[in-house]
Formats: sequence, C-alpha cells, structure tokens
Amino acid sequence: MIFGPTPLAEADGAILAHTVRLKGRVIKKGSVLDGDAIAALAAEGHHSIITARLERGDVPEDEAADRLAEALRGNLLARTRAATGRVNLTAESAGLLVLDTTRIDRINGIDESLTVATLPNHTIVTAKEMVATIKVIPFAAPGAVLHLAESMARSGRPPVAVHPFRPLKVGLILTELPGIKESVMEGTVEATRVRVEALHGSLLPVRRAAHEEGATAAALRALLKDGAEMLLIAGASAVVDRRDVGPAAIVRAGGVIEHFGMPVDPGNLICLGRVGEVPAMVLPGCARSPKLNGFDWVLQRLFAGLAVTARDVMGMGVGGLLKEIEVRPLPRGEAPKAAPAGRAPRRPRKIAALVLAAGRSRRMAPLNKLLVNDATGRPMVVRVVEQVLESQAHPVIVVTGHERDAVQDALAGRPVWFVHAEDYAEGLSASLKAGLAALPADAEGVMICLGDMPLVSTAMLDRLLAGFDPEEGRAIVMPTYRGKQGNPMVWGREFLPAMLAITGDVGARHLAGKHADRVAEIEMPDDAVLRDFDTAEALAGAPGIFPARG
Repeated sequence: MIFGPTPLAEADGAILAHTVRLKGRVIKKGSVLDGDAIAALAAEGHHSIITARLERGDVPEDEAADRLAEALRGNLLARTRAATGRVNLTAESAGLLVLDTTRIDRINGIDESLTVATLPNHTIVTAKEMVATIKVIPFAAPGAVLHLAESMARSGRPPVAVHPFRPLKVGLILTELPGIKESVMEGTVEATRVRVEALHGSLLPVRRAAHEEGATAAALRALLKDGAEMLLIAGASAVVDRRDVGPAAIVRAGGVIEHFGMPVDPGNLICLGRVGEVPAMVLPGCARSPKLNGFDWVLQRLFAGLAVTARDVMGMGVGGLLKEIEVRPLPRGEAPKAAPAGRAPRRPRKIAALVLAAGRSRRMAPLNKLLVNDATGRPMVVRVVEQVLESQAHPVIVVTGHERDAVQDALAGRPVWFVHAEDYAEGLSASLKAGLAALPADAEGVMICLGDMPLVSTAMLDRLLAGFDPEEGRAIVMPTYRGKQGNPMVWGREFLPAMLAITGDVGARHLAGKHADRVAEIEMPDDAVLRDFDTAEALAGAPGIFPARG
C-alpha cells in the first residue's frame, strides 16, 4: 500500500486518509475518492490530498477483517458486518469461551496490519456478549499476510469458540464428624447449589455419610444409581493426601484418582478423579464459601464438556492467585464490584468491635491517658472510638472501668454500647470478659481494639475485617508491620469460651499461637498497629498528634 500526499490528478480510486471538511460537505476518512469528490476538493483550492493507494495483492480493510473473522470463528459465535476494518464476534449462547491462545498469539505476531483481541481464555460468557474483535490496522492488508493468517486459523479446531453448559445432574455427599455445625453443612449445600444452577445444572438430593471410606463409597454408588453425572464430596475434614477418606472412597467405589492438589489459591486441596466416565471430586474447604476458588475453574470446564486433565490443572498457576483480601492484596479499586457469574452475592458478616477503655493508666498517673487531648482537641479514647465507628464493625461496645463517668461523658452522643467491668482492677482479662459477655448472639466475630492506640485508622480496621473468613481458615486475623505482630485483632466466635477462661492482666493473644492454622496475618502500611500510648514519653514521641505537655 502506498501512503502519503497524492496529487488530485492521481487520486481517483484512492482512499482518503483523513476527514476533510468543505463548504457544505464533509468527505470522511476512509472514503474512496471519485470524480465528484476530487472536483469538490479542487474547487476549494486543494492540489493534493493524503491518501492510501492499494498495490497489487493488497486486500481492503473490510474484506481482510471479514475473511480473518470467518477463519477464526468457531462454535456458537455470531459476527458483525465489517466496518472500518473491524469485525466483532459475539456469543450466541451462554457458555465458556475456549481459545487456542498459542495460535492467536501466532496470528497477532505475523504482521502489524492484523490484530485479534479476545476476552481471557475460559471466561464465562452470556448470549450476545462480545468475546473478540478483529481489527485491520491500515486501510489494507497484504494479501500474502492475510492468507498466512487464514491458514493458521484453519489449521485445527477454530481458535475462538463458545462451549455451552450442559444440564448435568450433580450428586453431593457431605461427610460428617462429631461437632461439625449444622449451619456449616447447610452453607456448603447452598454454595454448591448456586454454583451448579448458575452453570445450568441441577443438584440431586444431598446425601450424608460418616467421614469414613466405606460409608462415603456407599453414598457414591447410591448417587450413581440416582443418575448423577458428576460426583462431589465435601469432607468434614480437609483432604490432605491421595489416601485420605474422600479419595479412598472414590477408589473403593470403582473409580480412579487423576490428580491431587492445584496451583490455585484458594483451592489448593482439590482432588480430581472419576468413577467410570463420571467426574468425581473431593472439594477443597474453600468450596464451602461462594467466593471464587479453583474448584470453580474445574467445575466450569466440566459443565462445558471439556476434559480436565492433570496437566490442565498444573497449568492453572499463572493467574491462579485469586485472593481478594488483604492477605493477598488486590487494590480495592480493582476488585470486582459484583459477584461473577456462578456465585451468589456474599452475605455481609456481622463482626462486633470491643474498645477496651477500662485501664487505670498507672504509667501516666495522675493523668488518664484515654482522656488526653490530641492536637484537634479530641480525647484519645474519642479518637479511637470514632475510627472504629466508621469501620464495617457493628455494634461498637466500649468497656469502661477506671474513671467510668469521665470516659462515658467524653463519648456522649456517639452510638456505642457501654459495658462496665466491675473488677477492672484485676487486669486486662477482666475488661475483656466483660465486653465478650455483652456480644450480640448473632455476631460471627469480634474485633478487639485497645483504647490507647489512636493511630490505627479506619482503613486499617476494614482491612482486618475483610480478611476474616472462618470457612477459609482465617478465623483469627492480626495485623503486622515488617513482620512484627500488633493490634487490634479479629476473633471468630468459636474462640469465645477460651477467651472467657483467661485470667490475670493478659489478653487473648497467646491463644493465637495454639491455633496457628486458623490465623491470617495482614501486613499494614505503617507502624500504627504497634504503637500504644501508655507513657508520657510515648506522647512526646508524637508531637504532631499530641501537643507538648508542660
């Protein structure tokens, strides 16, 4: 293609490169110039114009886009009419977008004139959703280049296709151990039902079995008789080995284990197998939650009729870090604003906050440190409570003790609950137990805040709250700064009995060491979570926050 200034005498049949505005007429970019257009240009004093002129073998942009789109287009894809060198491909049905990424990369690498842009591979799409766009960059593509791209696109299955979801009947087994909560079992069923129905499947009546190989195998065989086309086992205890209860039950039912584990987090502890041709899986613990995890990726492919091999699973690591919490940070501005297809909106958790404000302030006597004003004139305890009130925690309970009336007067008018620790002089555990006893029955967890940590911001508190998820093993959440652990901490309700048994001038931190597998540490941007203000020297070390005292 020849591009550049063209004398009007030679412009007949050339393509106008830029829109030209004339008196009473606009000749748009991309127009093929004819005698009438050339005369209009000459009448307004143009002697030459920027054009593109095709050479032998060149293919006009719309024709080139049309041909490449046809070569790429696979199952259940519609296409738009070519215009300005572009054709869009849209899904004709809900399903899973399946791409041959290697061939698409090769086509994009042939020549700068041809481009193919798509949604990510294995994206769930809806009917009429655009999945790809083919754009010819210049006004024409070299014929040889287009021919090579078409040949690549047609060398095998179409590189772009939609695989519709099949209405599979899914059997779910819940294994049981003493002590497992019924609410956990019900939540697992509901999360699974939502996933299955979002992929056009249906859940057979759920079967329960003791967490034993024989009982689980018998339940698998019963589900097969019920017509199950997919088998799922949600174990009362996470699977940790190929020979664990769930995998062993699949083998005992006549099946095989094809792969254990996956490089996707959450979702690491999944076990893939089959009984005959029926897929059988032992679910990771995170599948009890509706949040996206590696099980979703496997489930979507199976519903779309794709085989999922051990090699497929081992190739999911790049992009497999799915955490949307501060433990694995994803900037909140980039986080999904709505639940992706196949997931139910998550019910907000109710987490209460305790602000411990009962201490005697012995190291700062005769002052009560909680009533020392900051640079804005707010008492320290007011500053702390206001930041907690702005967080996602609710309700906010303030535990009083020493100078009870003065603390309550300072916080007057704020929507907090007051609880008085009568035996506050016995130490921190007394304040803690008084506050815990006042927790509402429906609180799933509690954030324990210290009244002398005024630098912990609302944003930090919300990062801790976002990390709390007992179903994924994050039942205790603590902040860290450069590896050092700090406060406040979030605790699941399951730890309340142990916390209520604490005595002396100690808090609950030591309990975290006994439950390391349930702890999530969240790194904070500064040392606010390490700094309490219980001495005059500490106040003096923050002159921009607390004014100098005489």
